[in-house]
Amino acid sequence: MSDPDADLHDMTREELLREARKMRAAVREHRDATGHDLCWHWPDLWALLPDTTERKLTVPDWPHFMRGCIHYRSSLDRQLADADRTQEEFSR
Repeated sequence: MSDPDADLHDMTREELLREARKMRAAVREHRDATGHDLCWHWPDLWALLPDTTERKLTVPDWPHFMRGCIHYRSSLDRQLADADRTQEEFSR
């Protein structure tokens, strides 16, 4: 198996810092997501990796997906019990 991070070995310090800043910005964007944006697929974050995957994603059927959403939202109640709540509807 080849090293997926082999490209780092040939980068200059400045190039490495630029890559680190891009990664940090993407992680912050993901971390700072709020409201309905918490639920989205994040291909922009994955696109920062130099390697791609041909892996085909598996998407759950609706009933299984909705149970997962409810489980995820319930975990937010436990982990972020003091977070502000919103009545805002999804509008995109």
